[in-house]
Amino acid sequence: MARWLLMSILLRLRRGRPPEPSELGGPARVDARTKNLTKRLRAGDVAVINHLDIDKVSAEALVAIKPAAVVNAAASISGRYPNLGPGILVDAGIPLLDGVGAAVMSAVKEGEAVVIDGDTLVLRGTVLARGERMSAESVREQMDAARAGLNEQLEAFAGNTMEFLKRERELLLDGVGVPDIRTPIDGRHALIVVRGYHYLEDLSALRSYIREYKPVLIGVDGGADALLENGHRPDLIVGDMDSVSDRALRCGAEIVVHAYRDGRAPGLERVTDLGIDPVVFPATGTSEDVAMLLADDSGATLIVAVGTHATLVEFLDKGRSGMASSFLTRLRVGGKLVDAKGVSRLYRSRISALTLIGTMLVGLLALGVALAATPAGQALLQVLGARWDDVWSRVAGIFA
Repeated sequence: MARWLLMSILLRLRRGRPPEPSELGGPARVDARTKNLTKRLRAGDVAVINHLDIDKVSAEALVAIKPAAVVNAAASISGRYPNLGPGILVDAGIPLLDGVGAAVMSAVKEGEAVVIDGDTLVLRGTVLARGERMSAESVREQMDAARAGLNEQLEAFAGNTMEFLKRERELLLDGVGVPDIRTPIDGRHALIVVRGYHYLEDLSALRSYIREYKPVLIGVDGGADALLENGHRPDLIVGDMDSVSDRALRCGAEIVVHAYRDGRAPGLERVTDLGIDPVVFPATGTSEDVAMLLADDSGATLIVAVGTHATLVEFLDKGRSGMASSFLTRLRVGGKLVDAKGVSRLYRSRISALTLIGTMLVGLLALGVALAATPAGQALLQVLGARWDDVWSRVAGIFA
């Protein structure tokens, strides 16, 4: 921190101006994939990403770490649709320097001290790139313009959906290609956890449901770690294995590696190197869609989704290729699929009045047996019996 501050002061002195609060910086963490960057990003670092249309999940992951700033090589709001990520960053008070150009991804080295001076990115005392310093007002204006362009995205989505249905109709309609798994699911509930929208709050709200119904716990990539962090061991882990920890993979859960349709599975080598024999599921859709198809085909009576995509904007956040598979998969399993928020709001512990009465009677019986087993207890029972006789005699006298 002292290093970037010194650089900022020297830069201002060279320009004949004192330092201003608009200058900030820190050690740079560089990665084109925001999901990978958050694994090593620390509070006070400057996140340098190349993320077109920053989505809500990525923004929330960045906010949780509290970086000094975010520098985006791409457009944080391209105008294709009203993505929520930039607004989340700005509202959290994290400076966002937008659209500085792809050249910064190679020009800035990991750990180098960078300074953001207004709308410029400064490296080693020299202005490296210029962008737009996003504000609440600029985000609002760009979001309004993006909402006007939704028609084009919806038309593209409709065309892409038909194309996907032609390619995967046997899988979606008849379940052809779904592999056999060892995990018993038939006749049980399945809880699918994705490290996505509000997954922490949803998991916390479902503690009683999990304890009572004991659903099959399915973690989608990093969702397996989310289950472990909440004290639950996953029964099944599904995904391309790019964001799940070795700890989760070794927890004893059955592993299903999501592969491309042609059979290529980039995550397979990592799993086999750990000495694990996984199941491979080739499919065009996303990993959360694969998990839902597995649960449905294996006979789950109810599928509860945590952190998955549910709204139109959330589908758009995935990009066109992911939208079609998610939409059609939900049509396939729609009769069983329930969002976690609905379960937590409607679920009540199933303790009937008969169960409460039975428990009370058993307790009274146990108390009576305990009293009868001791001299003091026997004396107390005799006194209670005498009092009961008095009460009964008075009642009988009234009616006589």
